[in-house]
Amino acid sequence: MTTRVLSPPLSVIPLRNLGPAHDNEDRRRSGDHPVLAFFDDYKSLDAAQLRQIHARMLRLGLFSHPYSASRLLTACSLSSSPDLHYALRVFDQIPHPNLYTWNTLIRAHASSHNPDSGLRLFSRMLRDSPHLPDKFTYPFAIKAAAELSALGEGAALHGMVVKSPFRSDIFILNSLIHFYAACGHLDLSYQVFRKIPGRDVVSWNSMISAFAQAGKCGEAVQLFQEMVGENVSPNDVTVVSVLSACGKKGDLESGKWIHSCIKRYAIEETVILSNAMLDMYVKCGSLEDAKLLFDHMSARDSISWTTMLVGCARSGEFDAARHIFDVMPSHDIASWNALISGYEQSCQPKKALALFHELLKAGGKPDQVTLVAALSACSQLGALELGCWIHAHIKKNNFNLNSHLTTSLIDMYSKCGDLDKALELFRSMEQRDVFVWSAMIAGLAMHGNGKASLDLFMQMQEAKVKPNKVTFTNILCACSHAGLVDEGRSYFSQMLLVYGIAQNVEHYGCMIDILGRAGLLQEAKELIEDMPMPPCASVWGALLGACAIHKNIELGEYAFRHLIKLEPRNHGAYILLSNLYAKSRKWDGVARLRKLMKDTGLKKEPGYSSIEVHGVVHDFLVGDISHPLRGRIYFQLDEITSRLKEVGYVPNVTQLLQDIEEEDVKEKALNLHSEKLAIAFGLISTGSPAPIRITKNLRICDDCHSFAKLISRVYTREIILRDRYRFHHFKEGYCSCMDYW
Repeated sequence: MTTRVLSPPLSVIPLRNLGPAHDNEDRRRSGDHPVLAFFDDYKSLDAAQLRQIHARMLRLGLFSHPYSASRLLTACSLSSSPDLHYALRVFDQIPHPNLYTWNTLIRAHASSHNPDSGLRLFSRMLRDSPHLPDKFTYPFAIKAAAELSALGEGAALHGMVVKSPFRSDIFILNSLIHFYAACGHLDLSYQVFRKIPGRDVVSWNSMISAFAQAGKCGEAVQLFQEMVGENVSPNDVTVVSVLSACGKKGDLESGKWIHSCIKRYAIEETVILSNAMLDMYVKCGSLEDAKLLFDHMSARDSISWTTMLVGCARSGEFDAARHIFDVMPSHDIASWNALISGYEQSCQPKKALALFHELLKAGGKPDQVTLVAALSACSQLGALELGCWIHAHIKKNNFNLNSHLTTSLIDMYSKCGDLDKALELFRSMEQRDVFVWSAMIAGLAMHGNGKASLDLFMQMQEAKVKPNKVTFTNILCACSHAGLVDEGRSYFSQMLLVYGIAQNVEHYGCMIDILGRAGLLQEAKELIEDMPMPPCASVWGALLGACAIHKNIELGEYAFRHLIKLEPRNHGAYILLSNLYAKSRKWDGVARLRKLMKDTGLKKEPGYSSIEVHGVVHDFLVGDISHPLRGRIYFQLDEITSRLKEVGYVPNVTQLLQDIEEEDVKEKALNLHSEKLAIAFGLISTGSPAPIRITKNLRICDDCHSFAKLISRVYTREIILRDRYRFHHFKEGYCSCMDYW
């Protein structure tokens, strides 16, 4: 894979000269003319002014002198708003351009949006002029090759350097370090670095920066240690690069040592340097050090505030993050994104979307990062209407529908229950990369369309798109949800044999789920025992869940013991085993687990269900009485229960987690489940034929599953319910999961 390295600082390239001194006689004849005085501040000149000066020079005959012509060319090429097309026209009017003039033009084009023209000019100089490249020409041409990641052209330049008198010139060699790193060849970059006889600070900086930007963080830190060991004093550029490496690596110890080097080497603490230290502490998870540094910073910019905000959000200190957001002098889109993404990533989607609305109300313009975070928040909530509005906003404002945004939209539509919209968007895309294909395969899988997922995977292969590990996770999930055991086994074995992708613990977890749901519990246990890596909690959880479905108490207890060794406070493990005991009417086991949970301070995760109506998401807890329409909701629920009993509904009380003797109390306990309240509210608030879309944070219980199937038949309403594991499409008395979840 090619690693892209940013352009080197200007200090890598010598700016004090561009070539040999000008002819003194020429300079004497033209250099003192008042017109040329305008070039003393050439960076402030605009295109119109340069054209006026050019015309005046032609009238006065000054343009025929190489020195004065070079002054004009420098102004055209290197002003704050260079016009390189005009500069090239000026250059072509110079009868015999000297080497300084060639260097000026090559330098300008190498730094432009079209560095390829810099290489063409270099070739033209070799072909059409009597001049040979000097120690100033080569760095500019090498910079152009680096910008293009043009390995062949840059290597040819390197070959020319080796044969020239400048083979040991440190400026040229520093440029080559950067060039090879830009082309993703750190080994060649390092070879050049090691061969420099008298490495200066720029040499060290170039190599350390190359390692850091390529993700070779350990090497960057090690090279910094070697640098100070050789008594080369680092500067602010060195420290910024190596701090970035420490942050990426999470190496707090080295980061603190480098922080101490700033005072030791009397390096000025600029805002840029302070921000680099702040970023390192945040990425290393040392919020206290970050706060201490932030409080003592003599000057802060928007990056300082945003970095501190991100640190608080990542540490879960959202009150502090919001306080920083409120008191910071100004808000750019990066600060909005930091807090919106922080809320979304910490499973606080309502706060994320509230802040998104706040951004829009303040007249802010969301960017792609904002939209991806907002779409993810919609996915968590099942907020389809808001997700559709965001999609419309993307279209209205002509956002580039790239892979990241497309994947987020497909994921949102899939998780909000509108699979048709997800497929429509997928089919409309002309260019689909592995992430887009994988997202659509995942969408089909979570809705139980296993065969369609596998068909799409075949189309992906026909399109010559190579699958990755995520693709296979989604394929195996599709096999699990659809009960496709043989297909699951086949794809699992093909991963390494056919595609060269080693199975990770997540793939093993999917395979355990496939076998377990099919009742092949012993085979699942044997697969766990044969895993090449230690099983994680999710693997044991998959086996325990399968044991709960198939009522295998002995193996369930075995899986439970292994699971709580890894995660002693995993309340979900206790609930799964408790459900297994309850299904088997082993109430002593239920009581024992409840006591154990109480003694260890564990509490069952509260179940809740959400439903979006007219753009507003309504949440219901078990036995919720907080909703303004609670009277109508419970009246509707009683009426539903009565009608369902007329067609044969019998409440399934076997999974109640306590041994309740009175049947009417058991029924009332079941009627308080959050998904039933959400369905009742949906019937009140929405009209046919619109489906009722519900999102539940836990697995739907057997009774609520039967309840929803009957409602879909008796009330002729489709119910689309997403629980923790999959989607359930209830229609005409049937569920898409085929009672297999």
